[in-house]
Amino acid sequence: MTEVKRKDVFLMLSFIVIIFSVSLTQILIELSCGQRPLLAELFAQKPTKANLRVFEKDMEKACWFSQKLRPWMQYLRFIVLKDTGDKAIMGRDGWLFYKLAVQYLTQRWPGTEGSSNDKDDCFSAIVSFRDQLKQRGIQLLVVPVPNKASIYPQKLARRASRIKQPVNPYTLEIISKLEKAGVEVVNLFEVFSQTSPIEHQESMYYLPQDTHWSPHGMRTAAKAVARKILDLRWAGKGTIEYDLKPVTIERYGDILRMIQVPQIKRCFAPQQVHCTQVINADEGRLYQDEPDSEILVLGDSFLRIYEQDEPRSAGFIAHLARELGLPLASIVNDGGASTLVRQQLSRRPHLLSNKKLVIWEFVERDIRFGTEGWQQIPLPGEAGESITDE
Repeated sequence: MTEVKRKDVFLMLSFIVIIFSVSLTQILIELSCGQRPLLAELFAQKPTKANLRVFEKDMEKACWFSQKLRPWMQYLRFIVLKDTGDKAIMGRDGWLFYKLAVQYLTQRWPGTEGSSNDKDDCFSAIVSFRDQLKQRGIQLLVVPVPNKASIYPQKLARRASRIKQPVNPYTLEIISKLEKAGVEVVNLFEVFSQTSPIEHQESMYYLPQDTHWSPHGMRTAAKAVARKILDLRWAGKGTIEYDLKPVTIERYGDILRMIQVPQIKRCFAPQQVHCTQVINADEGRLYQDEPDSEILVLGDSFLRIYEQDEPRSAGFIAHLARELGLPLASIVNDGGASTLVRQQLSRRPHLLSNKKLVIWEFVERDIRFGTEGWQQIPLPGEAGESITDE
């Protein structure tokens, strides 16, 4: 046997040993913990594509080597290449961006021109929902929230600072199409572009470490929505007085949590976020929803942040209630504003019994990547029958 062949055999055997040693070590660890080896699950079910995919994901989560070595490898990639993994992108000046939101802005839409796609599904679902609500005598106001990179592309890449037009026109095209179809929309792209670029943290519309808007961006959006409602005379100014209580919290952004690497998280300091809680002046308590309100708000985590988590009653819903002078009802589903909130509403039709207005908020990336897409969801009728378009 030649020297070259000996080296090839040695490398091949070493490779086989490494592969089997990982599996053997994993089995021994699971047995020592009194667990059934996960590898046994591979032979306990049919080898379908779905079952194999589930098995693969379970193995990735349970693998001892993966748990111990992957965070350090990801940390090394971050230090050397500024690579933040599968869910995040490192921008400029310490800003982080949600990768899926950036893909919405930068990737071409699939399909050919004129074919059915997500944009058409989004438009059809919104118009259908508007028409179903109209049959009940309820108005619909749509509020698409821009991705962070749509407002601050210069924080994503240096060359983006020279861009004078929207990074991605898809959302603006849908807004224009909806307006032509008679759907009322609050265009936050216009609202957020009316002020000067970033000067200091208090004037930023979004949080550097987070996918969501800042308290300033949230309050600006709430004022714009309230102004639209009052201008359309879909609701009158209420009589309830709300006070504001300044509260400062420290928080790590949700993008850092998505990365799931403690070593990377320690490279960032928690952000000080200056919020304002909304307090009922007469009762001295934090703002609370009122299910019998004539206004229902549907949306995703942009409604939840500051409202349902720390510091509470300081988010979009509470501040919109303050601007209108009346309490609201709401259904919030993180990441599920495209379809899941309407499914929840269809299971709780009593929430529409006395409503005059539904406000539907969703982040623009959901136009393409919304959970469960943009399904047509029939609303139950008053007697349990579905309300569908003619």
